[in-house]
Amino acid sequence: MAKGESPLKQFEIKPLMDLELFGYDISFTNSSLWMTITTVFIIVFFTIPFLKSRKTNSVEDLYPSRMQVAAEMGFSFINNLITDTAGKEGRKYFPLVFSLFMFILFGNLFGMIPYSFTFTSHIIVTFGLALAVFLFVTILGFVKHGLKFFSFFVIPGLPIYMLPLLIPIEVISYLSRPISLAVRLFANMLAGHTLLKVFAGFVSALGFFGILPLVFIVALTGLEILIAFLQAYVFAILTCLYINDALHLH
Repeated sequence: MAKGESPLKQFEIKPLMDLELFGYDISFTNSSLWMTITTVFIIVFFTIPFLKSRKTNSVEDLYPSRMQVAAEMGFSFINNLITDTAGKEGRKYFPLVFSLFMFILFGNLFGMIPYSFTFTSHIIVTFGLALAVFLFVTILGFVKHGLKFFSFFVIPGLPIYMLPLLIPIEVISYLSRPISLAVRLFANMLAGHTLLKVFAGFVSALGFFGILPLVFIVALTGLEILIAFLQAYVFAILTCLYINDALHLH
């Protein structure tokens, strides 16, 4: 880290291609670039094994490749996750949960590459994903249950005189879902990468005596990789739980 350089500079969004549409700035930025790279990588990663599995010209082709095994493990993991949390009825929403999980996971992991950009460290990105999930499950609840969906905010067996107090609390809790989803992911990515940048500055500034900060960087890098997976997992499992609420109203 250069002298006097803020550790937050790594999160600065920079335009790579200036574009304007109807007076609005829609420039292609470093954030847009890494979101595109992440999307293309996921498509290629899960398409190649499928194409290879259809070619069985030799005995060797019958054995799955490492990429195919990894892809199948990803499918199986998310399939089990949504089945365990939302039931068999929730499996039809597998593409949504799978896409969210992989997009966030690889976005987090690519952000660990030096000189890359962590788009999940921006609240506007994480809130956009969380808001999309919130609107989807809300619409799903109304489509499946109609006005009965409002019964979700009434706790079964609650005395009538408690309803005026607890119903507003339940509504506020429900409306805060996209905020909590967004802030959890954004804050973890922002804090972790900032800490790594600070310790990296110590290493370059202390020279030989920067060995100890370097050890911390290695440990923090391992921790950040774990957090990258955990945050994608938390986002996915909460999405599954919200789908379960919309389907079963509990």
